[in-house]
Amino acid sequence: MSVPENVTETKNRLENGCRRARNTLGFIRRGCLAVCFATLLAALLSGCAGMHAGEKDLPPLLAQDELLRPYDKVAVVAVSRERFGAVYEPDSGDYDWAYCALRKEAAKIGADAVILPEVKVESTSWMFFPASNVTGRGTAIKFR
Repeated sequence: MSVPENVTETKNRLENGCRRARNTLGFIRRGCLAVCFATLLAALLSGCAGMHAGEKDLPPLLAQDELLRPYDKVAVVAVSRERFGAVYEPDSGDYDWAYCALRKEAAKIGADAVILPEVKVESTSWMFFPASNVTGRGTAIKFR
């Protein structure tokens, strides 16, 4: 009688071992799939955070000492924006917006660069409603 018990016991051990192996491999596959999906999602989300599409093609902002070639003035570009709401102090985002908007306006008219950028941010209050006004000006140039 011990022989059939050993055969049954051996058969159960093999089946349990195969189930464990299948479960381990299934877990590894699911875990690998989850890690791959998380990595792909992180790459897609962080890939757009650095620079907006087409922003690298915009003309640069240059200081006077960076001008090494002769140039022609194309136009004076100006931008402005007014925000209402809980805006009590200007922040760096206002300046970033103004510089980027100046570059976009210069790109629209085919300029190679923007020189002498001036940005002014003012915070005001109209009765009980705070507001922020951002204005920017710059000279769009074309190199000869």
